[in-house]
Amino acid sequence: MEGRCAPVDRRLWGKQRGLSRAYPVVCHLLDTAAVAGALWDGVLSGAARGRIADSLGVDEEGARRLVMLWAGLHDVGKIVPGFQGSSKAAAAPLADDPLFAEAGSGEWLAHEVATHWGLVEVFEAWGYPQGARGRMRASAAHQVAQLLGGHHGCFGAVLQRKEVDHAASYRPGLGSAEGWHRQRVAHAEAVRRVVEASAVPGEGLPGWVAVLVAGLVVVSDWLASQVELIEPRIPAEGWEATDEALREHFAVACAEAPEWVREAGLGRAGFPERTFGEMFDKFPPNSLQRDLAERLPPLVDGSGMLVVTAPTGDGKTEAALFGASVLAGAAGSGGLYFALPTMATADAMYRRVAEFAGAHVTGDRSLALLHAMAWLSPWYAGGAGGTRDGFASDDAVALVAGEWLRTPMRGLLAPLGAGTIDQALTGVLPVRYGFLRLFGLANKVLVVDEAHAYGPWMHSLLVRLLEWMGAMGAPVVLLSATLTGAAAGSLVAAYRRGAGAVDEVDVHPRYPGWLYVDGRTGAVSSARQVKSDRARTLAVERRPVQWDVKEEGVPRAGSRRKALAELVAPVATGGGCVLVCCTTVDEAQRTYRYLQRRFPELAEREGGLRLLHSRFPAEERERISAECERAFGKPGEGEPTDVVRAAGVLVATQVVEQSLDLDFDLVVSDLAPLAQLLQRAGRGWRHERKVRPAWADGELRLVVLEPVDGASGKLAVPGSWGQVYDPALLMRTSALLAGVDEVAVPGDVQRLVDEVYAEAFGARLAESARADFERRDAARLAAEAAEKQLARVVEVRGPLDLGGDWSRLSSTVAGAEDLLTTRLGADGARAVCVFVDAEGGASLDEAGRVPVPGWGSGSRVDREGVAALMRRSVPIPGGWVRGRAEEHTVPTAWERWAVLAGSVLLPVRQGGDGRWTCRIGGRELELSDVGISSN
Repeated sequence: MEGRCAPVDRRLWGKQRGLSRAYPVVCHLLDTAAVAGALWDGVLSGAARGRIADSLGVDEEGARRLVMLWAGLHDVGKIVPGFQGSSKAAAAPLADDPLFAEAGSGEWLAHEVATHWGLVEVFEAWGYPQGARGRMRASAAHQVAQLLGGHHGCFGAVLQRKEVDHAASYRPGLGSAEGWHRQRVAHAEAVRRVVEASAVPGEGLPGWVAVLVAGLVVVSDWLASQVELIEPRIPAEGWEATDEALREHFAVACAEAPEWVREAGLGRAGFPERTFGEMFDKFPPNSLQRDLAERLPPLVDGSGMLVVTAPTGDGKTEAALFGASVLAGAAGSGGLYFALPTMATADAMYRRVAEFAGAHVTGDRSLALLHAMAWLSPWYAGGAGGTRDGFASDDAVALVAGEWLRTPMRGLLAPLGAGTIDQALTGVLPVRYGFLRLFGLANKVLVVDEAHAYGPWMHSLLVRLLEWMGAMGAPVVLLSATLTGAAAGSLVAAYRRGAGAVDEVDVHPRYPGWLYVDGRTGAVSSARQVKSDRARTLAVERRPVQWDVKEEGVPRAGSRRKALAELVAPVATGGGCVLVCCTTVDEAQRTYRYLQRRFPELAEREGGLRLLHSRFPAEERERISAECERAFGKPGEGEPTDVVRAAGVLVATQVVEQSLDLDFDLVVSDLAPLAQLLQRAGRGWRHERKVRPAWADGELRLVVLEPVDGASGKLAVPGSWGQVYDPALLMRTSALLAGVDEVAVPGDVQRLVDEVYAEAFGARLAESARADFERRDAARLAAEAAEKQLARVVEVRGPLDLGGDWSRLSSTVAGAEDLLTTRLGADGARAVCVFVDAEGGASLDEAGRVPVPGWGSGSRVDREGVAALMRRSVPIPGGWVRGRAEEHTVPTAWERWAVLAGSVLLPVRQGGDGRWTCRIGGRELELSDVGISSN
């Protein structure tokens, strides 16, 4: 090929910003290749390296050098007129050279696009396989070029044969002067010679290989682009890019790159083989844990998926950590990510993973806490997220990690992590750098907690994620308290499909119990049924009530308020603890106010009446949650358990289902789907106490307040519940509970969960109710089908369905951009509450003592200021802020920070009645002891 033997022109630059002078692009290419080699050695597991080599048809050393070469070629596209001319100083040496006559002029072409367009012919000249009949998607030459063109997070469309053959005609930005093409080829040839990557892939790349290589290229580029690493490596004046000089430069980079990787906090965690008793020596294993400890290790020979189903409080977390260690050891995985449904559960799990890692994990143990508010956690040592230059959702803190991992989009690269499930699910959405999340998970064991807690949209994304995990050979642990057989089957099938299994298997989970899927063979073990050491009988009392939450005055007979008064009265006089779980924040606030008025002595006693929901400022919710755990949690050391606890009532929303370890003598809940009711019931008699209140009559009890029509007595779902729960599921639950007085836990749970979702459920209803049920159930099924179909439209293709086109990892259907979310239909905003006095002064506290960072022209906000502001932030419904005015726009100084830029300012002012309120969009909002409420 023309230009094959041309010498490398050192005048072509690749890096300049922040440097004392321009850095030759060939030096950056070689640095990146060296880092890729260090990542191959120090981050990828031996199993992954072997699988990549097998898929490329070369030995492991050949695969290593191929990956280094490809990483080294990622910025060849910088050898174009537009990029070189973007710095007048750096481009000056080329100005009078006729070989580069277009320098600084012509069409702008992004350098990553130029890499894609410019490398196909190079790879073809090297003998990379081409697609039959000119099909570029099947061409290894095009696949690798397209992959490298995606190093800024998005992959370009597949090129046509004619575009490859006449690239400069279709893309004038590549440059028509002969120097541009000649030097792109010369640089590619030089990198290939220096790296000694003469091997040629045997065929096209599988999708999972493309994701791993693309992720490795991106990380290599990021590490090799650090100014502090480049500056001392800038060649001296007069340096020439001879092969000898390039080999010397590359050798030094290879020697230093492993340290660059270690300093970034990257690497592999180790999971030494230990028994369950050695890992958790403070208590004997229960039946589930003991069975898993004895029977799982002999089944595991490589990657696979473990599914554990057990009631809340049965030690699933310890079982998961043990299982993850076994799987990691067998598969050679170098990390762990514990994915949870909420930020609160992620915060709690972060501490447990940190404790476990400190005692039972070796090697590189950088630990990331991953969710939007991670840096506000008191256990998190990071700073205030990223600026507007990037995302601010990922941040990290480590047992031994440094600053590098606390940069946006890098959190899942840490060997260890705990965070929300959203961080993992985003990997299967076609967003920029989405594939980097898959790369981060590929070398880890993924633990998914509360696998039952996701609706059709998130479940569909989880199915696709498990398919990718199976294809990448990454182990998975799924935990659930109430997982239907159908849901379990779909998750198992997805993992098996990704792993290459083509046959179908029936999955019948046991409760409590576990099953294991072999990632190599696709075999599914027989589900193990184990007994529960906490078997108990749950008395279920279904109380039909007329819904009077918003009414004032004396409650009428048969009303919800009357029922609550009857249930709480024994607590006020006889002590003990009760949970009252409400459907909406507004109803929780109103219920709390009613109980305050009805039981003034209880309300006046410290801790007698508490309220917990999501609409408190962050620091308030954190304080209340901590108080609840102290008051209602596991007995502390020295705390007596042979006396009845002082009277205490917690009014809460769904936040108590998953995030807190609480124990109540009685659980009262508004009607909810059966799975949620069972979760809430798990907060009853959760810990061992010798004495319960006399009014409990020695039985664990769940009271379900079912809203009914006063005239007909039929279920009447309140309009205030909106779309919180599907009406058809509430009808199913109501009908099922009508024939249930008690539930054996865990013996009856799996049967009831499967029964409430049974297709033929309507047949058990009276004919008068069947038509309404069938209408509502048809609407439910249609809505679920619509969500699943939307997910199929939006989510990335499965690993076996990419067809060699990597753009399917980062592009979506036109018009579907608004669906690029892990939580469909989530309509919310984050507001920052500021107290404004009569003179216009602002503070973060009611007393006016804490100034507002960034308030006033010319002021700035530092990280500590951002943290202070976010501690006063509160999530509110998106509908509340529609029609907001100028005064609700955050100050200019806040907009530099991504976490603040999208916020809404709530300037609350004190009226003559002493209330702190704010008007927004025609609505009055009040900030009080019950949080933010809409009046």
